[in-house]
Amino acid sequence: MILGVLRNRGSGRVISGLILCCIVACALSAGQSREPFRPHRMDTVLYGVAYYPEYMPYERLDQDIGLMQKAGISVVRIGESSWGLWEPEEGKFEFAWMDRVVDKLHAAGIKIILGTPTYSIPAWLYKKHPEIVVTRLGGQTLYYGLRQNTDLSHPTYRFYCERIIRRLLEHYKNNPDIIGYQIDNETSAAGAANPDVQIGFVNYLKARFKTTDQLNKVWGLNYWGQRLNDWTEVPVRDGIINPGWKLEWERYWQRMTTDFLAWQAAIVNEYKRADQFVTHDFAGPPRSEVNEWDVSKSLDIVAANPYHGTQDEFDGETSSTVGDYVRSLKQSNYLITETNAEAIGWNSKDQMPPYDGQLRLDVYTHVASGANMVEYWHWHSIHYGQETYWKGVLGHDLEPGRAYREVSRTAHELQRIGPEIVNTQRKNQVAILYSNDSLYGINFMKFSDRVDYNTIRRQMYATLYRANIGVDYLLPESTNFSDYKVIVVPPLYVASDALLKRVAEYVNNGGHLVMAFKSGFCNENSTVRWEMAPGPLREAAGFHYQEFSNLRQPLALSGDPFHAGAENKVSDWAEMIIPDTAKPLAFYDHPFFRKYPAITRNQYGKGTLTYEGTVLSDKLQDQVLLGVLQDAGLTGPDQSLPARVRVKHGMNRKGKRLHYYFNYSGDPESFTYAYGAGTDLLTQMPARPKQTITVKAWDAAIIEEN
Repeated sequence: MILGVLRNRGSGRVISGLILCCIVACALSAGQSREPFRPHRMDTVLYGVAYYPEYMPYERLDQDIGLMQKAGISVVRIGESSWGLWEPEEGKFEFAWMDRVVDKLHAAGIKIILGTPTYSIPAWLYKKHPEIVVTRLGGQTLYYGLRQNTDLSHPTYRFYCERIIRRLLEHYKNNPDIIGYQIDNETSAAGAANPDVQIGFVNYLKARFKTTDQLNKVWGLNYWGQRLNDWTEVPVRDGIINPGWKLEWERYWQRMTTDFLAWQAAIVNEYKRADQFVTHDFAGPPRSEVNEWDVSKSLDIVAANPYHGTQDEFDGETSSTVGDYVRSLKQSNYLITETNAEAIGWNSKDQMPPYDGQLRLDVYTHVASGANMVEYWHWHSIHYGQETYWKGVLGHDLEPGRAYREVSRTAHELQRIGPEIVNTQRKNQVAILYSNDSLYGINFMKFSDRVDYNTIRRQMYATLYRANIGVDYLLPESTNFSDYKVIVVPPLYVASDALLKRVAEYVNNGGHLVMAFKSGFCNENSTVRWEMAPGPLREAAGFHYQEFSNLRQPLALSGDPFHAGAENKVSDWAEMIIPDTAKPLAFYDHPFFRKYPAITRNQYGKGTLTYEGTVLSDKLQDQVLLGVLQDAGLTGPDQSLPARVRVKHGMNRKGKRLHYYFNYSGDPESFTYAYGAGTDLLTQMPARPKQTITVKAWDAAIIEEN
């Protein structure tokens, strides 16, 4: 508006020019003085929605933004789904349709996250270049109509992606209301096996293994006479069943995603201001087909899209495990870019709208885990397309309803207490070691149709979550094992000697390790070790074994040593362990297997390694892990809370301790407060040590110590 006024004053052009120069100089000065973005230095908790006015059945932009403003929405995410509107014809770019949205959001004081629209290609691009769409193993082509259906490495696709990204950024780079950029959306390689992907894989193998002789050795290709003598002989991946080959292909798919997102981030970084961020929204991590750890290196802040059970199934566990994982990726605060606003589903068979209070409770669940933003997908329910029943804050009638009122209540609460709880820092003493390679290795060589890697990982996390134990995640690349008193390890089936030696050193130096069966079985190439199991772990574990057996029926543990009652059962797999120095904690109640311990513990150096040689029931897992936590001095009043009450602890940016109590039940719950005197930020009521606190159904208490 100022520029327009200056240009229309013919007699004052010189003065106007001077004024304009001053304005530009001031703007540049302000831009130079902006503090660089830091994920743990945000001012308040952002609360918002994904907003797509282009999906609306009629014009209602002013009404929507008025409702957002009234509700207290502070941030929206826009633009990532609409390449066909940004570029309706090849080389023809249109921004006016979104400019009016951006201008009105600015007038309402609502911040913006702008998405690059590369995950959903326009029809003209598919018509001209159908070869960029994914062809999967076996020749299945995804065709048009799906999203995320493109070959990420295809040079033609990259060309058009780069052009639209640059045009968008050139147009919006100076907009003061855009606080960050989301690159693509829930990206993965989508199973691409196009010709260029097959060629890329061979080049990847050349770089990784150098010679075909080395490849033959690593994968054992003399087996069935499959030896390769030249790189031109590498066949396509279709039909390959060699475990090492399949594992390397999965790693290559992960690398395709990492490379694509790093490439996009590099383009955005050419344009963004220092105070803006680059993020990517991971789909319900951990997601095995994506190496989120590597992708995160290109991001300023990590984002995630966790969807969870509602009504009686809502217990905060899904939101918490996703939060704990994404927080661990950069050991910093993160964003939630999508989560349930109302009922969800790609059909109407599972429409389960949240009970009163559950939307609000989920927000504080995320914040307690370290989220600095919570956004819903999405603002409004859609009236057409596949996601008709993936409902938003507004229902299909587009009128404020129950969800809107709860969002409004939460937003206005956050306006008051957001600065007190933003940047919540967690200091946990327990971690889970997560291995994508082991997940794939076990999937390639299944031991059960009922149990797999993720079954055990989820069980272990659930035990810790129910016990109110704060958890971080470690990856094989992590270097901070020593930060934790207890590390819990799902089946570490695929692992290098170096990783296993680091695990043993952790125990030797005083750590407490709980490890599941099948650990140490294969090296990093999914090749079975040719030394006595459990390989490099033998001294630390204090046992060896040569045999193992599937269990067709569950077995009891002799004498019910963990007092599990009806759940005193193990199943699916049994390693026939022979102790060296390990102490048996439980034996099988079976005429043959009873001579082999099912669970052992070994004192190794200053620490202990507890090993589960079989699949435990949930109750047994609870008892084993809680015993280790108790020995490590990590149990206390939190483990005496009512069954449906969870607590998380942190520190706010003022250095004050925060205690978040959550009641995931439909009844009030009472407990004795066990920490320092403070104030419940939600009610402004004082809290004293040993005071009885009652939290209403589907509600929370957030106590800030004085």
